[in-house]
This record gives sequence, structure tokens and C-alpha cells, in this order.
Amino acid sequence: MKTRVLILLLLPLLYLMQSCDDPKTAHKYDNETTVDVMGLNFIGSAAEAGHTEIRAAKIAVKVSTNPRVLSFAKMMIHDHTLAGEKLDNLKTRELISGPFASTEAHQEMVDTLGKLSGTDFDKAYINWMVWSHEKAVSLFREGAENRDNAVQNYALQTLPTIKMHLDSAKNILASLK
Repeated sequence: MKTRVLILLLLPLLYLMQSCDDPKTAHKYDNETTVDVMGLNFIGSAAEAGHTEIRAAKIAVKVSTNPRVLSFAKMMIHDHTLAGEKLDNLKTRELISGPFASTEAHQEMVDTLGKLSGTDFDKAYINWMVWSHEKAVSLFREGAENRDNAVQNYALQTLPTIKMHLDSAKNILASLK
């Protein structure tokens, strides 16, 4: 008899615990995000890369005298700021918090760019933009395959702009050689 009562008392608790294994249901109980680990990694990488590219572009605006590099840098600031705002909205909707810190490699690149000038700066900056946008295209293609619709939509909507940035950077790089 005691065993039956104990089981009956524990059933609701077991049901609640089982429902919390499902991220969609768990969200209702403890406000956890429904985005999976791959989605969180995508969001973190996208946020960090976007912030770093804005920082590098701001250096370019101050240092470069090449009209094409200056125009590209201004486009980077504008487009990445808009993409960052959309990403911030996604993070808010999906209950994702916390800043995403710069990687050591990105910090080193920004520091290196800050020490260059003239054509050395232009070549280093645009080379890095080609490399960075090639990585971003791969990242956003993976994001477009995420199981979370919001992550998927953000990646799909942003990918054409990233491809356009890559093409622009490649064209500028060709003109600098």
C-alpha cells in the first residue's frame, strides 16, 4: 500500500522531469533557450566575427586612403551593424544571453592591423576580409541547416550579403596586387 501511494505521488514529478528533457517544453518551465548547441555555437561565432569585422573596418576608415578600401570598410560597418541588430533580436527571442568575446586570433589580427598603414594596411585588411568572409560563408551555410527555424532564417537571410562582401573583397584584393 505504501509503495502504491509513493508511486502515485512520484508520477507527477517524473512527468515534469521528463518534460524538461525536451527543450521546447523545458522552456515553459525554466526559461531555457530552445536553440541546440550547434545553433548556440553558430550564434556565438556569428556575433563574435561581426563585432571583430566592425572593429577592423573602423580602423580601415581611420587609416586607409584607398577609396575602394574606405568604401568597403564603411559597407562593413553598416551591413555588420544591421546584421548584429538582427542577431541581437534573435538572441532576445530565443532567450540567449551573454556577450561573445573575441577570439585570441581575431584580437591579434585587429592589433596587427592597428600597427599598419598605407598599402601594407590595405593589403592586410582586404586579405583578412577575404579569409574571414570565406569562413563566414561556411559558417552561415551550416547555420542555414540548423533545426531551429529562427537560426535557419537568420543564416539564410544574411548569407547573400556575406557572399557579396566576399566578392567585393576579392575584387579589391585583385586591384591591390
